Amino acid sequence: MLLPDSSRLQFTPDLTICRLLNGMWQVSGAHGRIDPKGAIASMVDYLDAGYTTWDLADHYGPAEDFIGAFRQQLAATRGEAALSQVQAFTKWVPRPGPMPRAVVERSIDVSRQRMATPCLDLLQFHWWDYGDPAYLDALKHMTDLQRDGKLRHLALTNFDTEHLQIILDSGIPIVSNQVQYSLVDRRPEVYMAKLCQERGVHLLTYGTLCGGFLSDRYLGKPEPRRGELATVSQQKYKRMIDAWGGWDLFQDLLKTLAAIARRHGVSLSNVAVRAILDRPAVAGVIVGTRLSIAEHRADNARVFDFQLDANDWQQIEQVSGRSRNLLNQIGDCGDEYRG
Repeated sequence: MLLPDSSRLQFTPDLTICRLLNGMWQVSGAHGRIDPKGAIASMVDYLDAGYTTWDLADHYGPAEDFIGAFRQQLAATRGEAALSQVQAFTKWVPRPGPMPRAVVERSIDVSRQRMATPCLDLLQFHWWDYGDPAYLDALKHMTDLQRDGKLRHLALTNFDTEHLQIILDSGIPIVSNQVQYSLVDRRPEVYMAKLCQERGVHLLTYGTLCGGFLSDRYLGKPEPRRGELATVSQQKYKRMIDAWGGWDLFQDLLKTLAAIARRHGVSLSNVAVRAILDRPAVAGVIVGTRLSIAEHRADNARVFDFQLDANDWQQIEQVSGRSRNLLNQIGDCGDEYRG
């Protein structure tokens, strides 16, 4: 076991999670080929190291199937009781349109079947078009299916503050919202975190390492050309860095984080993750896993070995204060997905 007790969080009364979630976007096909057999073996290694919580989606290629095969192997080799050690959080991302119960239930049943579980731990719902109010119909049906035992908890992904409040005011029991949040993109601090604190909603964050850019690998390096951005993640987060302030300012941020990391005896990436873990309402940070290709479990575990102090934050804020306002440029959380 690599991770200490401080890595665990009582997410809901009946669900304890690892605060570093294993992100499975990397198996979607946009980050290179993944060997299924090697991937399942790697998932067992993650579990044994204490990384028990998985973040995935219905559209992440074979991610739900990997979870299903992983659960089946775990039950066969260690017994059904071992399944209680695993938390698998999937997403449903439908096309906008009418949302009768049959459509909602059929989609949930597909995920249950693929993930080899009678009840989804957490279903995170995304909606592309706020102009279509059928998202409320879908969520109400999901609440009914929750009572029927097909899912334990209901959550959102990439909803903005205004629509999260509408959903909560409609009496729908949302436990978390997954949003992009990093030392480059701090939009959740403006409106979202305050509402979440007031209403008891957790934040799960992705993009916290900016697709790997917030790491020692890019410290002191020239700005990468477009053709050098090998993955969808790198392409996405390079655009975010450009909007935030550009490569020169980003290098200043990396230098600052590297100096903080040296003082604490950890890596630059550890500092970037610890900073977001410590922000209000944040329950966990999603770190991408390239199953059977690369792993950073030992380094990631060091996130729990230190705390940032006031001097550390003062240095971070000196760089952040020179950046552009992404809320003004992009909008609130998730607005980049809605044009």
